[in-house]
Amino acid sequence: MSLLTTLARLEAVRSGRAQPLATVRHRHLAERPFVLVPLTAAGETGAPLAALLGCDRERPVLLTVPQPLDRDLRFAFLARLADELLPYLEGFGESVELIERTGKDPESGERTTEIRELCAEAPQLIVPNQGGIEWLGVLGRSMRFRRTAEDADPGPFPAPPRVPLLGRWLTHLAERAQVPGSSLLLPLTGVLARHWATGQSSLEDAHLGALLGWIAPPDGERGESAALRAENGRDAQGQLVCPPAGPATDPDFDRAVLGPAITRYDAARDAARVARDGAAAQGVDDADEAKDFNDLSGESADRALAAHVVAARAAEIDALLEAVLLPVWQQVWQGIDLLRTLPPGAHVAERWEGDRWSYTGHRDRLAAGEPPQPIRDDAVTAARKLAQREREQTRLDLQEALDDPLAMAEHRLAGQAFAGEVVSVEPAYDTSGRSPKPRPLVTVRTADRPHVEAGSELHRANGPSAQKAELAGVDEAAGLLTVRLLSGMGRKKEPEPRSVPEPGDQVCFTLFELSARQSAPLPEPEDTPWTHGGPPQ
Repeated sequence: MSLLTTLARLEAVRSGRAQPLATVRHRHLAERPFVLVPLTAAGETGAPLAALLGCDRERPVLLTVPQPLDRDLRFAFLARLADELLPYLEGFGESVELIERTGKDPESGERTTEIRELCAEAPQLIVPNQGGIEWLGVLGRSMRFRRTAEDADPGPFPAPPRVPLLGRWLTHLAERAQVPGSSLLLPLTGVLARHWATGQSSLEDAHLGALLGWIAPPDGERGESAALRAENGRDAQGQLVCPPAGPATDPDFDRAVLGPAITRYDAARDAARVARDGAAAQGVDDADEAKDFNDLSGESADRALAAHVVAARAAEIDALLEAVLLPVWQQVWQGIDLLRTLPPGAHVAERWEGDRWSYTGHRDRLAAGEPPQPIRDDAVTAARKLAQREREQTRLDLQEALDDPLAMAEHRLAGQAFAGEVVSVEPAYDTSGRSPKPRPLVTVRTADRPHVEAGSELHRANGPSAQKAELAGVDEAAGLLTVRLLSGMGRKKEPEPRSVPEPGDQVCFTLFELSARQSAPLPEPEDTPWTHGGPPQ
C-alpha cells in the first residue's frame, strides 16, 4: 500500500466517507455490459446453485438448480446459461474494421503489408467480486472438455453442443482477466477499490455492500456504520439484510432457509417418482400427466398432483434464491453508475483495443476449429503469459500515472518524479556535431524532493511524446531544478512550437521511462530444450 493510499484511508476514517484515489476512470465501461451475479452451493467447488444475469437492469434472468447434487439439473443449468450468455459473447464478432500492419519478411527482409480484421467492439462481463471470476474459471474448465451428442464417442452423459463452447469462452475471459488493465471481465469490487479508498481493510473491501456503504453512504450516516450494517445486519428471521456478493451463500441461510427448502423439493421428487413408477407398472399412458389433475382420478390424479408439487417446490427455491441475488444485482448496477461519473482516462481506449484484439483472436481460433485450451500450459506458453502480464502491469502503471495527477502524486511522494512551475527558459545549443542542436535549459520551481543527481536522465510526462531530458543543476535552498531538454523538439535549429515549455507553464518530469520495454523473445516450442518443456531428443 502506497503512502498516498494510506493517507486517503486515514482521511476516510476521519471524515466517514471514502476518498477518491483517481480523478479519471482507469477501466473501460461498455455501453451495454453483461452483469452476472453467481451463487454456488456450500462445500461443492464449482457446483452452480443460481445466477442472476443479463444486460437489462430492470429485467434480469434468473437461473437456478433446485438440487445442486443432481447431475442432470446442473447440466440443464449450464445449457440455459449458454443460451443466455453465448448470443451476447458472439454478437460482437460480425462488425469488424480492417487494420493495415507493416513489417519485414524474416527470410527476405523485404517490407510486407498485412490486412487484419479487428472487431469493432467486444463484450464485457461484470461480476460482483474476484470470487465470481474464479468461479467462472472453474466453470469454464469443467465445461470446455464436455462431450456432446455430436461427438463420435459422446459417452454416457453427453452435454448440449453449446455447453463446451461456452466453457471455452469463459476460460478465455478468466485468463484475460489476469492481464493487468484488461476490461473484458471485471470484478466490480476491485475496480471500485482502485478508484476510492475506504476506512476499512482491503479484505473488507471485497464485500460489495460494505464497499458501497463507504463510497455512497445514506444521507446523514457515516461510512463505517453503513458498512457494518451491510456486513452484519439481519432481519427478524435472522437472515442477512444485505447478502454477500457471493459466490458462496450465508451459512445461516443454508441452515435455516435453503436446506429445508431443498429437503422438501427432494421429498416431492421422491413422491413423484413413486407415483410415476406405480403408474408405469399398471400401464398408464404418460400423456395423462399433461392434463389438469382436477379432471383426473385415481393413479393419473396422483401423478399429476405429485408433478404439480414438484413444480411448486422448485418455484419456492427460485423465490428464495432470487431474494438473495436481487440486492447484489442492484448493488452491481449502483457501482457501475458510480464509475460512470468519472471521465475515462486518456489511455483507456488503447487498452480496450488490446481487449478487442484478444476477443478477435479467440473468435478466429474458434472459427478455425482449434482444440480447447489445455489444462496446463507448456513451459514456453506459460513463460510468454507471465512476461505479457509483467509487461502489461508496467504499462498500466505508466499510463495511469500519465492520465491521472493522483497516480502521478504517488511517484512524486516516492521521489521518482517532480512537478512545478517553469521559472525561466534559457536557449542553449549542442555544437559538437555538424549543425547545432537545440538544448534549452528549463528552470523549474518545485516543492518535491526527487531522488536525483546532476546528469541523471529525466522524461517529460506532460510534453511531446518521448521527450528526454537531463538534470543540469539543483538549488535546494530556493527549490529550483534546472533541466536540459535533449529531444522532442524537431530536426531544425529552432525548436518546434510548444515543444519547449514557457515561463509560467506547469511541467512534470519523471526519473523512469514512460514506455514499457519489450522483453527478450522466447524460443518457439519446437526449439525449446526438453529441460524446459520442449520435445525430447
